Amino acid sequence: MRLGVLDVGSNTVHLLVMDAHPGARPLPAHSHKAELRLAELLDGGGAIGPEGVDRLIAVVKEALEAAEDKGVEDVLPFATSAVREATNADEVLARVAEATGVRLQVLSGADEARLTFLAARRWFGWSAGKLLVLDIGGGSLEIAYGMDEEPDTAVSLPLGAGRLTGSWLLGDPPDAAEVRALRRHVRAEIARTVGDFSRRGAPDHVVATSKTFKQLARITGAARSAEGPYVERRLTRRALVEWVPKLAAMTTEERAGLPGVSEGRAGQLPAGALVAEAALDLFGVEQLEICPWALREGVILRRLDHLPT
Repeated sequence: MRLGVLDVGSNTVHLLVMDAHPGARPLPAHSHKAELRLAELLDGGGAIGPEGVDRLIAVVKEALEAAEDKGVEDVLPFATSAVREATNADEVLARVAEATGVRLQVLSGADEARLTFLAARRWFGWSAGKLLVLDIGGGSLEIAYGMDEEPDTAVSLPLGAGRLTGSWLLGDPPDAAEVRALRRHVRAEIARTVGDFSRRGAPDHVVATSKTFKQLARITGAARSAEGPYVERRLTRRALVEWVPKLAAMTTEERAGLPGVSEGRAGQLPAGALVAEAALDLFGVEQLEICPWALREGVILRRLDHLPT
């Protein structure tokens, strides 16, 4: 069957169309993406304003048209931190449902971590042993650890690259004092969770998903996305230590000129790099591998698991 996953995230609204059936590897057939930056459309009270809701409705309608054009049988719609944490989330969800017929399922941070972990487990298989999975989104950082398909420990922290950029790094390039203050904040937040993971023992394999990690790996020498998903891509802590100050000293325009960095994400890259560097340092990770599958694939895999064979 052809399934579509509609992901309303903090940065983008992304429809991923995949051909899938139980017991088989889902194959990507089409991708439709629109940058919305919901996390930046919150007002002073933490609500998504009328303009933001109107824009969300418009891009959801576009995604539904794309799904219909591609012959999608069923769309699995969900929203993550930007909608989840909006003070008017119920109102936003009701307006989207009324205008489009789409009832967005709001995932908790722990659900995000668990579904992303499932995708990584299926990609790397049982031979990967104990997995530690990191994902930096626009609004949150997800961390999950375990031996099975359901992680033993999963947390979500408010350390997304978009959220932190809007709250902490106001200059272009950001002021050194801003960067230093954000570095302290990020490390304090992550450090609170390290004990919950370390008491379970060292992971056998550390992997990362998300656009932030993929871009960081690319600028530090990993293969281009055009070379396909089966090429091994790694990111080392040593490379991050070298690149974090470089990224912080660049303007958004300069970062957008780096290999693999999109114009829309260039502004968020210093914050994302600070989170990535802190996570690797505090968890004692020297290098990690980039996983091509993430939350959207996890949603599809979970759906397939519940279909009759």
